[in-house]
Amino acid sequence: MSIKTKIAAVALAALAVSGSIAATTSQAEAKPLGWAIGAGVATAAIVGTAVAASNQPYAYGYHRCGWVAQYNAFGQYVGNVRTCY
Repeated sequence: MSIKTKIAAVALAALAVSGSIAATTSQAEAKPLGWAIGAGVATAAIVGTAVAASNQPYAYGYHRCGWVAQYNAFGQYVGNVRTCY
């Protein structure tokens, strides 16, 4: 999953959580909800920054990928698998 997808997923989750917190079972009153929207955006920014910072850095702009031998539980060769690190 790419960083953009992770950030979008976290932002959507934060928006859903802030919307569910704002929607309570009390009587409906017409009042500004600017604080709820601001809290959702701030939460999404904080969580998105944490997700972006937790990824490992790229080597020269790219992940290093290669083929590694794969073995089963009995030590028999079953093929190669591409791994990136």
